[in-house]
Amino acid sequence: MKKLSFVIPCYGSEHTIGTVVDEIVTTVEADGRYDYEIILVNDSSPDNVFSVIEKLAAENPHIKGIDLARNFGQHSALMTGFSFVTGDITVALDDDGQTPANEMFKLIDALDDSCDLVFAEYKDKMHSGFRNFGSKVNDKMAQWLIGKPKNLKIMSYFACKRYVTDEVLRYPNPFPYISGLLIRVTNKVKNAEVHHRERLEGKSGYTIGKLLLLWINGFTAFSVKPLRISTFVGVITAVIGFIYGIYVIINKFFIHPNAPLGYSSTMAAMLFIGGMIMLLLGMIGEYVGRIYISINRSPQYVIRRTVGVEDKKNG
Repeated sequence: MKKLSFVIPCYGSEHTIGTVVDEIVTTVEADGRYDYEIILVNDSSPDNVFSVIEKLAAENPHIKGIDLARNFGQHSALMTGFSFVTGDITVALDDDGQTPANEMFKLIDALDDSCDLVFAEYKDKMHSGFRNFGSKVNDKMAQWLIGKPKNLKIMSYFACKRYVTDEVLRYPNPFPYISGLLIRVTNKVKNAEVHHRERLEGKSGYTIGKLLLLWINGFTAFSVKPLRISTFVGVITAVIGFIYGIYVIINKFFIHPNAPLGYSSTMAAMLFIGGMIMLLLGMIGEYVGRIYISINRSPQYVIRRTVGVEDKKNG
């Protein structure tokens, strides 16, 4: 019998994760075709979600809990869960009930010889306007930077074959970007339409700061296009400055020899060029800083304790 591995990052879901787990168990056992395991990763949630995870694991041997030492973010939490999967198919979903576990087989059954990875596609998304905007920006960024097909929708709810997660785990650096890691493994990818629900409780843990950090991860982890844009902008700015300098000389000596030099235009040009230099240096510095952190082997995650599973990393 084949086995399904469910990986769920948990943050602020003390009152919802039990419902999500119950739906998974009910759906898988009613289908009867698969064995299963559920790996719940507590991303240092401020509530008592790990106590709930411990209780769930004590009641069901198929459930495994991992408690991270600090908040590493959703993508690092997924990497943590991937390192413990033992199933033939990995399914990732959210802890808030918005991703319908009872429709999992729309994704799982789509995995065949012609498909290695299936993302959920929502006809009507129930996220906030802010979160939908962030998703659109992320989608466009993935399309431009990592070559995501234009008609492919990337969501946090997906199913993939085991070899895909094994390949993803080969990424050793402390800034994982799951969408990019998945897309670069295989081009046999498609969507399966499922419903999207309202959150069972609470609100999204993604703030403006966390979304910006996610976008920066995507920019710096898989592409040097931002650096190429920096070069292009630098060249264009230099050309504009050179042309403007010629214009000032011609204007002074041949058109308006008595015209005073413009203090305002000079300051405007200096501020513009100075601002562009600082922006481009900041972008280059972001790359260099991440290289430095990676060389120092900053961890993707640190596990404090586990329940229902042997911690291979920490002993």
